Amino acid sequence: MSERSSTQRDGRETQIPKLAKSGRQPLLQVEGLSKLYPTTRGFFSKQEYNYAVNNVSFYVRHGETLGLVGESGCGKSTLGRTIIRLHEPTLGRIHFDGVDITRLSERSLHPFRRKMQLVFQDPFGSLNPRMTVRQIVGEGIEVFDLAPKAERDARVASMLEKVGLDSSMMSRFPHEFSGGQRQRIGIARALAVEPRFVVCDEPVSALDVSVQAQILNLLESLQDELSLSYLFISHDLSVVRRMSHRIAVMYLGKLVEVGPTRDVVERRAHPYTRALFRAMPTLGPRDPDRKHLALVGEAPSVATPPKGCVFFSRCPKAKKGKCDDEAPPLETLEPGKSHRAACFFPDD
Repeated sequence: MSERSSTQRDGRETQIPKLAKSGRQPLLQVEGLSKLYPTTRGFFSKQEYNYAVNNVSFYVRHGETLGLVGESGCGKSTLGRTIIRLHEPTLGRIHFDGVDITRLSERSLHPFRRKMQLVFQDPFGSLNPRMTVRQIVGEGIEVFDLAPKAERDARVASMLEKVGLDSSMMSRFPHEFSGGQRQRIGIARALAVEPRFVVCDEPVSALDVSVQAQILNLLESLQDELSLSYLFISHDLSVVRRMSHRIAVMYLGKLVEVGPTRDVVERRAHPYTRALFRAMPTLGPRDPDRKHLALVGEAPSVATPPKGCVFFSRCPKAKKGKCDDEAPPLETLEPGKSHRAACFFPDD
């Protein structure tokens, strides 16, 4: 179970999660995962592939939140959905709680569906408008036969109260709720089957700022209460910084930096990570000594990823003959540390 404390960062108080050390193996272990989508430009054209996720490896420990951040189109959502087998992986391995689930049949995968759930970005589009809250939250309970029919309503009511909704709302339809309430219903649906790992795919991006804080507080309290592990996907660095024990930065389908939240935020070893943080809006006057690093050029096509570093064409530190010819491995920056960056010339 995680413990949270406050610290001063960037002139404002921020919640920094702390994770108790454990000798247990990671709950989720991803090794060399790739997801390719075939594309066809013409009848006589050569078959091409879009590298949505390209050779990604990481782990998530019990009770931990791994924040996954990157600009739109970098493959964050595809990675999250591939991990829980909503999309079939092309290459690589996915180990969940010590079991290789990469190629399990749908029948063999069924018990793991309960243990891995997803909270969607759109709190309205992810809910069936023809189903009541009772049916939406109770569907998983019925599918996995977690309670007798006579007890399902009580279980749904208990789940709604856990996410801050009144049990009297069970007979209502999604259109009768606000955006924040609909997202609470989505969270209740995911947690009703008692999962251990939840992919939170931009869970607050469609909500007002005040409602975002409520949902983030809810996710934190539920993680502490239920010992959940999260893969928290977002393009909002401030949200990821608050929620995560560790942060993974993704660019063009690859992880370019991974490490404890404090290390990534303070050091920002990869030039792309540094550019992301410098692009964050700030309250009050801008520090005149703070240089704004504007990325030049466009990201390469996912159909034809670069031979060398994926960030070469936009990196201010890139060196021809090295960065354009050889892909830097995701290596530790200091011996004995877990902070890693895929860069030949990381920032100090």
